[in-house]
Amino acid sequence: MTSGHGSRDSLTQADIRAAPTLAPRSAGRYNDRKIRSPEMTEQSAPGGATMKTDILVAGAGSTGLAAALAFARSGLRTALVGRFPPPLPGRTVALFEASVRFLDALGALERVKALACPVEAIRMIDDTDQLFPVPELTLRASEVGLPALGVNISNDELVGVLLDLVRAKPEIELIEADIADYELNGAGAAAILADGRRVEADFIVAADGRNSRARAVAGIDVKEWTYPQVALTMMLRHEFPHDNISTEWHTRSGPFTLVPLPPREGAPHRSSLVWLMSVADARRRLAKPREELEYEIEDYAKSEFGAMRIESDIGQFRMGGMQVSQHAMGRLALVGETCHIFPPIGAQGLNLSLRDVADLEDCLASVDLRNARELSRALTRYDRHRRADIGFRTHGVDVLNRSLIIPYLPVDLFRGASFVAVAALGPLRRAVIREGVLPHLILPRMMRTPVREARAG
Repeated sequence: MTSGHGSRDSLTQADIRAAPTLAPRSAGRYNDRKIRSPEMTEQSAPGGATMKTDILVAGAGSTGLAAALAFARSGLRTALVGRFPPPLPGRTVALFEASVRFLDALGALERVKALACPVEAIRMIDDTDQLFPVPELTLRASEVGLPALGVNISNDELVGVLLDLVRAKPEIELIEADIADYELNGAGAAAILADGRRVEADFIVAADGRNSRARAVAGIDVKEWTYPQVALTMMLRHEFPHDNISTEWHTRSGPFTLVPLPPREGAPHRSSLVWLMSVADARRRLAKPREELEYEIEDYAKSEFGAMRIESDIGQFRMGGMQVSQHAMGRLALVGETCHIFPPIGAQGLNLSLRDVADLEDCLASVDLRNARELSRALTRYDRHRRADIGFRTHGVDVLNRSLIIPYLPVDLFRGASFVAVAALGPLRRAVIREGVLPHLILPRMMRTPVREARAG
C-alpha cells in the first residue's frame, strides 16, 4: 500500500528536469530514575541559559514527537527541540498493526482511531499491459487473525494528536526553536540553539529529517539517489464505497493508490490518493482545470468508485531514496527520515520510522546513558537491527518500483511470477502479510502487546 512519504519540496522549474543520481556524500537506568523536568542553569551560554536533560530529541515532526513521548514514558527527562512541520496537502499515513500497538503504548491510539479509517485489506492490480496477464492479488487482515491491517489517517491530524500529548507531558520540555550546531564528545552532547541557548544531554535522538544537521556534525555518510517520478497526493470523495480496502493499480509510471479515509458529513465515501508519474505528466496534470483532473482520476480507477471529487489541496514531491553508513555514533542515534527515505510504496515510511524509535527505546531500556561502554554496546545492537530492517525494505521497495517503470520482459515475468506465487500459495501469502504489518525478526517490546479493544471489536 502506498503512503505519502518523501521530500516536502515542491515541484520547481529546476525539478522539472530529470535529476541525476547523486553520489554518496559525507555529511541511569530507567526503572530507578524518577521523572523530572529538564533543569535550567544560570546564564552560561551566549544569549541564553543552559538546559540539562537526559534525552534531547531534535526534530518536531511525527517521528520526533513519537520519540519524545516514548522516552518520557520510560522516565527519562526529555527535551524536544525543533520547528513544527507545515501542513502537507493531501498527505495521509497508513499505520500498520505494529505501529498501532506502538501508538497504544504511547496513549495516542484512541485519539488516532477517532480520526482514522481501518484498512482491512490491500488489493493490488497489474495495469502495466505486459505481455502475460497477472492475476489480481488481495491481502486480507482476516487471513492472519487481525481485524484490520492498520489505519489510515491524515498526516496533519496525526501530528496534531502527538503534539497535544507532548504538550500535556510535564516531563517533556518542548522548545520551538532552530538548532544551529551540535557538540558531540565522549562525555556528553549539546545542541546550540539559534537564539544562543544551549541544551546539554546525555544522549541525542536525531529526527531532524533528510538534511539533518546532527547527522552531518557526527560525520555519518549518506548515499542518495533519485527516480524519474513525482508523486501527487490529494484527498478525494467518490460515489461508491471503498469497503475499507486499499486499492493499488501498478502502472508503467508507478503505483496509483487509493487508501480508505473515514466519512465526513456530506461525503460518506472518501479516500486519499498517492499517484506516481513522470515529471512531465505531473507538470501537465497540475496545469489542468480541477474538473478535468477529476475525470482522469476516475479513468485511472476504472470507474470502480464512480465519480471523483478532489476535496483537498494537491501535494507533490519528487521520488528519491537515501541510506546512511551507520545509524548511531557516540552519543547520537538517527531515526526516521534522518536515516532512510524511499518511494511511498508499501506504506513503509512512517511505519519504519516508528519502528526506529521503538527499537532505540528498547536498546537503551536498561542502559546507564552516562556509561560510555554500556551505551556503545546498546548502539551497536541498534545499528545492527536498523541496518537489517531498513536495508531489507529499501531494497524491496526499490526493486518493485524499478520493475514497474522498466518495460523489460524478463523483469515483467519475474514480477508476474511473484504475484502468481503469493496469490496461489496461502502460507506464502500469510507470511507476506505478517512481515508487512508485524515484522517477526525485529519487533521492539512497545510493539508486541496486542490492542485488546481492537480484538474485542
